[in-house]
Amino acid sequence: MDGSIETRVTAPSRALAAVPEPVLSVFRGVGQVFFQENAESGVCFLVGIAAAAPLAALGGLIGSLLGMVSARVLRFDRAEVSAGIYGFNAALVGIASFVFFAPGAWSVTLMAVGCVVSTPVTYLMRRFVPWPTYTTPFIVITWALLAVGTALGLARTAAGEPLGDVSFAVAAAHGIGQVMFQASVWTAAFFVAGIAIGDWRHALWVVAAAVLGTLTASFHLSASRHGLDPEMLVERGLGENIALGLYGYNATLAAIALFLARRSFIPPLLGIVLTVPLTEYFPLLGVSALTAPFVTATWIVLALGWLETKYFSSGTSKSGG
Repeated sequence: MDGSIETRVTAPSRALAAVPEPVLSVFRGVGQVFFQENAESGVCFLVGIAAAAPLAALGGLIGSLLGMVSARVLRFDRAEVSAGIYGFNAALVGIASFVFFAPGAWSVTLMAVGCVVSTPVTYLMRRFVPWPTYTTPFIVITWALLAVGTALGLARTAAGEPLGDVSFAVAAAHGIGQVMFQASVWTAAFFVAGIAIGDWRHALWVVAAAVLGTLTASFHLSASRHGLDPEMLVERGLGENIALGLYGYNATLAAIALFLARRSFIPPLLGIVLTVPLTEYFPLLGVSALTAPFVTATWIVLALGWLETKYFSSGTSKSGG
């Protein structure tokens, strides 16, 4: 998903061996949302989204396609394009557009513009920002699209009816599906399967992170406590936000990102815990959380690791002298 991670294109299975490379790049772009440079993973993710929201799946597919085509037109590095590096932010923009705005000429136009713009934004951030950018292009562009769409008076989608009481396991599963805006157990199942195709360890981290993120949020749950829905910015009971999986999805991404950065239990676990208060904080700023808590928590943990290395390596050299 990010320039700090080596770009390596996974060879397609026999089932997809005859599929043209540009099409595989589109699927890899969707797969990169969960750090999987794998076309089969992307197919699983799209099927999982379609199981809950076919229109959102179409938005993700179109977004990744527009990102890939834009990158090829701009003659960006072919290996990065093939690996889906310019598809995942565009795919998320495409999904978000249909999640937040009712379908229409202007909303589709905004979606297309946002998906195309995400390509040069991703390129520039990867080249000039000295730390992993992850889904930052998606976050910035979607905030901009929400502002423009609101200014144009575009019809917004409904926030959805309350789910009521759900089990802890279902709430945690929703946390996996919400990475692409879907509170669906079926979506979560396809996501975990798609991740496991790429790397079974990542799948384990995703499940563990969704459980821990949901558990952490549940510690201050009370029947009377309310809070903002981190995405739709409407007031809900805190229990409803937890049931929707809104405190699990950022945790899943932070877990994989930090596991990739350092093969250790501690950084991913710290990142998971940090995403929960950050998920509550961003809506207080008047913006949808999206994946900003994941990016922020991951940056904090990476910065702590850098400071730790700097401090202890400095102390070692001095004592050795």
